[in-house]
This record gives sequence, structure tokens and C-alpha cells, in this order.
Amino acid sequence: MQIIDGKAIAAQIKLEIAEEVKQIKQAGGKTPHLAAVLVGHDGGSETYVASKVRTCEEVGFKSSLIRFEDNVTETELLACVDQLNQDPDVDGFIVQLPLPKHISEQKVIEAIDYRKDVDGFHPINVGRMSIGLPCFVSATPAGILELLKRYNIETQGKHCVVLGRSNIVGKPVASLMMQKAYPGDATVTVCHSRTPNIKEMCLQADIIIAALGVPEFLKGDMVKDGAVIIDVGTTRVPSTETKSGFRLKGDVAFNDVSEKASYITPVPGGVGPMTIISLMRNTLLAGKKEIYK
Repeated sequence: MQIIDGKAIAAQIKLEIAEEVKQIKQAGGKTPHLAAVLVGHDGGSETYVASKVRTCEEVGFKSSLIRFEDNVTETELLACVDQLNQDPDVDGFIVQLPLPKHISEQKVIEAIDYRKDVDGFHPINVGRMSIGLPCFVSATPAGILELLKRYNIETQGKHCVVLGRSNIVGKPVASLMMQKAYPGDATVTVCHSRTPNIKEMCLQADIIIAALGVPEFLKGDMVKDGAVIIDVGTTRVPSTETKSGFRLKGDVAFNDVSEKASYITPVPGGVGPMTIISLMRNTLLAGKKEIYK
């Protein structure tokens, strides 16, 4: 069993991006600029956005953080999105999800200029991804594919089971694993909360991508020997052993499943670091105008 070290791979890619940004600046080019919009004070969102801002600094990007209280109106937020769309200095931006209940997430996502949608959530980017055209691929699925690539994990002809059908991970990663590409060319089965025979499906899988958001859902008796396990889950569970009072648990019962797996991602330190670095890569592409001229 080999641990897939997302932290180490993300650090490697961070150096690659920083080097490219340095060359762009030396050639007199524009510094890539990522903006983030944060509504309210959700703990997870605060941590994630702070990490994005810090990573921007580390790779040499310019970053902006725009904050709103959670009583901001939908109209005010949409006006901010429009302003960022029009700002020629901003190459890419994200509106951190989740948003308060009174704001339509879909309306906000669709208001973002798809050419600046470095989260890859806009229907134009999602549609282009589904038919294999150049686009911004959402960060977590892009990070998963990069891990498979950097560890030279064979995907062609393999049976990949995706647990979860969210628009952010499950659906896009299933679509990417089906593409005529590497990583890809897999036979993909998507399972979710209404799938009656999940255990039987998982036992047939060569690759399992677990993105249900249910701590330790995938047990050892659901996995065949030699399977590749990608754990996307990050649920905060109370813990007396940590200073914060909680710890992160994945969707995979790690100790149990790792005995059977050929490769496995830990939580934390697996897919998580790749999500932020994939966002940085999208921002670099946005700054270079490589996808949308």
C-alpha cells in the first residue's frame, strides 16, 4: 500500500507555478490576480479562503479578498460580481460557497463571467468539460486527476466507482474519468444515497473516488484487494485531542481500507491541498489567457 501524498505533490506544483510567474514578471508580463468574495463567517470557508490568499502570496500572484456580512442582499452580491467581471486587472475570481439561504448560489455562479470562473462552476465551463473542450475544470476534480497522473496510476479500461453526485465533485470527476484521455478512459459507475447495492458496486471497482460527505462510509469489506482509493471527504468531527476541538474525517475508514488498497489518499493531506493548487493553476491559465483568448 502506498500513500498518495497530496501535500508533497501540491508543494511541487506550487514551485512550478511560482517559477512560471517569476518568468512572466521578468518578461514584463502582468501578474496574475485572483479575487475571492467571502460572505459571512463560516469557519470552514474562513480557513479555506485564508489558505487561498496565503498560497497566492507564495506563488507570486496578486490577491484581493472582498468581505460581506451574511445579511448582504442578493442584489448587492450580484453587483459585486458584475464589478469583478468588468475589472481588467482581475484575471479570475471565486465566490466562496456555501452562501446564506436567502441568496441563490446558482444565480451567483451564472452571473460570473465564465472566462474568469476559475472555480469551474459556470454552466459554460461545465458543458465544455463534459465534451472535452478547453475550459476551467473545477479544482477538486482537477486535483484528483493530477494525483492519479503524478503517481502514474493506470486508469484506461479500469472500473471507477464514484461515490457521490454533487455538481462540485461527483458529476465532474465522473465525466473526466470517462474522457478519451489520461487520466481517463475508465468505465465509470456513479453511486449515491439512493443506490441500493453500493457494496457490490464498490467490490467491483479498481478505483474508488469517495465524495459522499459521510465520515468513514467506505469500509474494508467494501473494497477489493489492490483497489486505488481517493478520499474526498472532509467532515469536521468533535475531538478532545486537538486544540481546535475538532478533527477532519474522510469518507473512508482509513485503517480498515488501507490494508487492502494499492494506493490511498489520507485525510487530511490527500485531496485537500490539491484543491487549492488547482485553483492557482486555473488562475495562472486565466492570467495567460490560454483557455479563453
